[in-house]
Amino acid sequence: MQVMKGRLLDHVHLRVSDVAASRRFYEAVLGALGLAISGGDEGHFWSDELYVDQASDRLSSIHIAFQASDRAAVQRFHAAGVAAGGRDNGAPGERNYHPGYYGAFLIDPDGNNIEAVFHGPVKRSVDAVIIDRL
Repeated sequence: MQVMKGRLLDHVHLRVSDVAASRRFYEAVLGALGLAISGGDEGHFWSDELYVDQASDRLSSIHIAFQASDRAAVQRFHAAGVAAGGRDNGAPGERNYHPGYYGAFLIDPDGNNIEAVFHGPVKRSVDAVIIDRL
């Protein structure tokens, strides 16, 4: 069976109570997945399609699943997230969602359910969508 995954989402925007605490958490978990914070300042930051800023009224409440390159990356994600102040919400392990689904779950500083998942070996048509700004 072939599953096609495209770019359903353009970006995810989280509204947080403490940008500095969230930045520490996301730098740790994304770093464990081989990703980095791309930019920002005291009031916001981003990495690829994830944008995080200071909430002026209400916080986000969301589940986000990041792709991991292998099971070891899922394990690094979980360990780094706990060390950076995240709460365990499901240790690394196989889940019954489909054969080969290996994930780990954390609660970020604002209560969002953050996951890293490895679905097994995949063949990607491209690594990323590149947008040239003219």
